[in-house]
Amino acid sequence: MTTPASPMPLCVAPMMDWTDRHCRYFLRLISPRTLLYTEMVTTGAVLHGDRERLLGFSPQEHPVALQLGGSEPADLAESARIGEAWGYDEINLNVGCPSDRVQSGRFGACLMAEPDTVARGVAAMREAVRVPVTVKSRIAIDEMEEWPTLEDFVRRVSAAGCTRFIVHARKAWLKGLSPKENRDVPPLRYELVHRLKAEFPHLDISINGGIKTLDAVAEQLQHVDGVMVGRAAYETPYLLADADRRFFGSAQVPLTRHEVVDAMLPYIEAQRVRGAPLGAITRHMLGLFQGLSGARAWRRHLSENAHKAGAGPEVVVAAAACVPRAAPELPAVA
Repeated sequence: MTTPASPMPLCVAPMMDWTDRHCRYFLRLISPRTLLYTEMVTTGAVLHGDRERLLGFSPQEHPVALQLGGSEPADLAESARIGEAWGYDEINLNVGCPSDRVQSGRFGACLMAEPDTVARGVAAMREAVRVPVTVKSRIAIDEMEEWPTLEDFVRRVSAAGCTRFIVHARKAWLKGLSPKENRDVPPLRYELVHRLKAEFPHLDISINGGIKTLDAVAEQLQHVDGVMVGRAAYETPYLLADADRRFFGSAQVPLTRHEVVDAMLPYIEAQRVRGAPLGAITRHMLGLFQGLSGARAWRRHLSENAHKAGAGPEVVVAAAACVPRAAPELPAVA
């Protein structure tokens, strides 16, 4: 059973096209303690691409983890070394993404069938860096039997020195389902991740998949060490506002939604100077007022105006004026 002293009881999932640096800065204002993940970055991109664009982040984003996609130990080791040098607090290996592009590159969920390959990659990364090296996986893929696959995978990879696993509690079907369908169609098997923790008590086990409220997080923490929240944290980001009190023992009063907007304005201006269009930032903020009067007008104003030439912080200020300033509405406390 996890207590508030658990090292990482809550994190936000790496999500392609969503958890970029602007999204992470925004979420950090809502929860100062929740661990945030980058979008997956391939080793090829890290080694040969524009590192400032791919890896750059603001110091305020800490704690922040870099998720890598790859399978070659030497490339993973060098990419992990580069990530550590850029200041990331953790290096995570993606063994869960089911897209065709990932499969063709021999990384992501298809590596569930190659635990020894993953183990070699983990060993190489651990040798290269001092920060934690972790693995995010599925419970199985395609016709593979779920529990034997998961147990064997974790046993082999943990023998290489990985002590923290984040498990998306669904099988991934690489044949016949799209990546979107793989997030919803295969049934969730939370009990298998709970069993994993029971049978590997010395490992740090986090669960991912379909967890949408802090009450649901608290329930999962009765069985595992941590919870990774995905789409719910993006679509209704203010659910994270009470996370620090509930799971990290913080006495800090969270910012109200309007205070979050106010705190974003200097960041928006600084990023515009660097060439970032307003819409690239505000697209991550659309769900901030979800459930409040004026939320639709907030979204509409940003959607209609943030993309216009020269749009700046004044657009965000005008959008926020559509929502009455009131006391923060935190998620209900269990």
